[in-house]
Amino acid sequence: MKATVPTLEWLTDVSVFAVNRLPAHSDHRYYESLQEAAEAADMKLRSSLNGTWKFQYAPNPASRPEAFYKTEFNCEGWGTIEVPGHIQMQGYGQPQYVNTMYPWDGHEELRPPQISTTHNPVGSYVTRFSLPENFRNRPVHISFQGVESAFYVWLNGHFVGYSEDSFTPAEFDLTPFVQAKDNKLAVEVYQRSTGSWLEDQDFWRFSGIFRDVYLYTVPEVHVSDLFVRTDLDAAYEQGSLSAELTFREGASGKVRLSLLDGEGGALLELEQPIESGKLTVSGAAGAVKLWSAEEPNLYTLLIEVYNASGKLVEVIPQKVGFRKFEMINKIMHLNGKRIVFKGVNRHEFNPRRGRAITKEDMLWDIRALKRNNINSVRTSHYPNQTLWYELCDEYGVYVIDEMNLETHGSWQKMGAVEPSWNVPGSLMEWQDIVMDRAISMLERDKNHPSILIWSLGNESYAGQVLLNVSHYFRETDPSRLVHYEGVFHNREYDASSDMESRMYAKPADIEEYLNNDPQKPYISCEYMHAMANSLGGMHKYTELEDRYPLYQGGFIWDYIDQVIVKKDRYGKEFLAYGGDFDDRPTDYNFCTNGIVYADRVESPKMQEVKFLYQNVKLNVERDGVTIRNDNLFISTAGYVLEYTLYREGQPVISGSQRVVVEPQSEAYVALPEQSAKAVAAGEYTLQVVFKLAEAQLWADAGYEIAFGEHIYQVAGEQAAVPRGELRLIRGDVNYGVKGDGFSMIFSRQAHTLVSLNYGGREMIAQPPAPLFWRALTDNDRGTAMGFHAGGWYAASLARRCTGLEVTEGEGSLTFTYSYAFSIHEAVKSAVAYTVYADGSLHVKASYEGPEGLADLPTFALSFKVPADYDKLEWYAMGPEENYIDRAFGARLGIFHTEAGDHVSGYVVPQESGNRTGVRRVDIADALGQGIRLTSPASSPVECNISPYTAFELENAMHHYELPPVHYTVVTVAGRQMGVGGDDSWGAPVHPEYRLPSGQPLQFEFTIRKL
Repeated sequence: MKATVPTLEWLTDVSVFAVNRLPAHSDHRYYESLQEAAEAADMKLRSSLNGTWKFQYAPNPASRPEAFYKTEFNCEGWGTIEVPGHIQMQGYGQPQYVNTMYPWDGHEELRPPQISTTHNPVGSYVTRFSLPENFRNRPVHISFQGVESAFYVWLNGHFVGYSEDSFTPAEFDLTPFVQAKDNKLAVEVYQRSTGSWLEDQDFWRFSGIFRDVYLYTVPEVHVSDLFVRTDLDAAYEQGSLSAELTFREGASGKVRLSLLDGEGGALLELEQPIESGKLTVSGAAGAVKLWSAEEPNLYTLLIEVYNASGKLVEVIPQKVGFRKFEMINKIMHLNGKRIVFKGVNRHEFNPRRGRAITKEDMLWDIRALKRNNINSVRTSHYPNQTLWYELCDEYGVYVIDEMNLETHGSWQKMGAVEPSWNVPGSLMEWQDIVMDRAISMLERDKNHPSILIWSLGNESYAGQVLLNVSHYFRETDPSRLVHYEGVFHNREYDASSDMESRMYAKPADIEEYLNNDPQKPYISCEYMHAMANSLGGMHKYTELEDRYPLYQGGFIWDYIDQVIVKKDRYGKEFLAYGGDFDDRPTDYNFCTNGIVYADRVESPKMQEVKFLYQNVKLNVERDGVTIRNDNLFISTAGYVLEYTLYREGQPVISGSQRVVVEPQSEAYVALPEQSAKAVAAGEYTLQVVFKLAEAQLWADAGYEIAFGEHIYQVAGEQAAVPRGELRLIRGDVNYGVKGDGFSMIFSRQAHTLVSLNYGGREMIAQPPAPLFWRALTDNDRGTAMGFHAGGWYAASLARRCTGLEVTEGEGSLTFTYSYAFSIHEAVKSAVAYTVYADGSLHVKASYEGPEGLADLPTFALSFKVPADYDKLEWYAMGPEENYIDRAFGARLGIFHTEAGDHVSGYVVPQESGNRTGVRRVDIADALGQGIRLTSPASSPVECNISPYTAFELENAMHHYELPPVHYTVVTVAGRQMGVGGDDSWGAPVHPEYRLPSGQPLQFEFTIRKL
């Protein structure tokens, strides 16, 4: 090994990013016997160093224990740290969340490649190990799978090496310095380095050894690198395979290759002598089952390596998928079929471990993707752990593998494009360090069939450096395409990307591109910014898939909320976001963009994702269903079609059958018995679903994968007006109404209904009042709704009653309150309460206003009932929360919740829990007593029933700031604006989902005793 004297100058030297680091290579597994390989056991030639290490934290290099790596240095008094894990997640230093700006912005004036000398935390790690018996007298290497962001390594006092790039392996040869027992391994990790300028991703800024560390040795004849390439003939039926093997220097012997199917049969058997350091073995595999996300067929390429004496010394079981990804007539095709990416961007994250995620996390994630019809992932914005790609191969998920690069803060400041000091740009001194990241990713990940596209990184503008990287990807691996969004900002380097890729383009912008002679297919590498209550209008994007062949899908931003478990001042855990750790600068809660909560519970937004991403579309009509199978390769033979006819939410008839619709085709299935059963008057819903006929890796048999419904009415006689005696009491301040078992009071002083009493139970804890405001969502804040529409906030808090009209009808009494508001003299609202003899109270609210005011966030009537009434039964659209622009995935039915369930787990409290299409909702206590709200099926209302008012929610920045629960707040809306989601920093809700101020509005509902 070359003697090298380490220096801190490497941290700012663009040309130094790998000292004594071994060449990147494939992540294949290898064993010493066929039995070990067949059992897929833990590799005996690897020895994990994960666990508890001695640790010392220093806030800057000057205060670090400089000589700690020496054998005589005593570390016994140090603290400890778990490896893998982040330094800042284990009680040292502090986490910091920033989006585009660099974390030192405002503290120091730095330009690349400078880094801070006063704030560059250093973690000094020490562990001791003895070599396993089977490692003795063999080469010994060490692999660091992920260290952020730069580190130095010593063994037994000898310098071993140095590396940057947080997200790909760094490996070193320990052989010259290792001893059989009591080895002292010392690692010095710096949070900031030259590489930090290249790692400006939108995430928490951590440091440390956060992925696995292990020792490994190799057999005497060893395949150090493996590149398996597959191809298909023009008919996509016959497969061929070639395997390029790289051996350690001086290898001799032979290799035997067998391509095995799932039953152990061999499709291909080859044998060849080892005569040089590289060997390519190839052959025809015959008819093969193709790999896709729909059918992830995998073969095992069994590579047996024999030494010169004919002894078997190494066995490599490499999973292989036959698939062909190519551009045909400007459209991306997989195995000859146009592909549509129904994707999501995914950070590796766990709220207690940061990016040091576990196998269990990954298994949960991959199953969640498959269960919700998500077929693809972009590894935003760095290579993931090897296990993730193995799972994507096995379960069937398409991957855009993205190299570890983002320099957002070097060219975009507060949204303005300003690349005057952009890196890497066309600065050739940055070429090698950037190319190293590309090479490390490709060389490790190249054998995974799930990876269809290499990505140059994220939001780093454009230039010659990245163009050169794209050439490297294409030349080294022509079987994949290259992605990069940044050319959108600099078309001089348009050739960097094989596809047009844009972030957060509006549907109209995408259509403009697609309608103007596009030269490349289009994907939305990031779209539907799913920040908290969001994802409204997603259907506008997925509908483009059918209209434009060159529109090939997109990737939602993003998968999981990046928030960290922290304790408040009273010792209670809560989910913390940027700024909660006194981290400055920060971008606060902009890290909460997941369709999955941080604790890996699916958010209500997933209901919409699952529906809009489903590959089988069920267009249900009264007498049957048209099934459109958008799958590319599989029929519906693996599903069971189930149908149920409901009347007013109650099942009338149900059945099931097997229906085979071939991929890329459709068929109509008649269900005539449904109409025959729909004879009684009422509202009917025919729901049709496809469920798995057999268990899959990701779900049990019976799991629903596609859904559709049709709602219709069967006319009947109109309900008669209730008959009976009503008594009107004309008080000095109040009007009272009494009937059999109930009483109500309408106040001339409070200007509203103040008492609703059924059987001695008072249901009004706070009287009804018109409501024009909702608790601002993050998207609302992004559009400055609080500024532009704040007048509606005030209008919701104060009103002036301009009149009360009492009308006596036949068997009814009506009290109509009229209101004026300070927002504008032309804004008027009226609420009419009609009391019937059976105790039912019909409520009709109306609004009128002038054009030119800000859109209304909502038009509703809100009141409080005692908190004991918190048990809810709905006949509405559900079961999860839904809004007028996010209701495609909702279905009409009866479901149960509690008021507390309607405060969704969005990290910052905000509007949540709404239901559209409400025909009925029962609000009851534990004994079943309470009230029922109903509205006509022809004009249902929206309802939100929660422990908190809109104003209480809006004034809390964390859930622990919400007040103790004293009431159940009932909000009935004729209509609430959509939640939007094209982006969270200015994109308005689409016009058809807004409430213009000049549009008259009215709604009605009835309250009665349960």
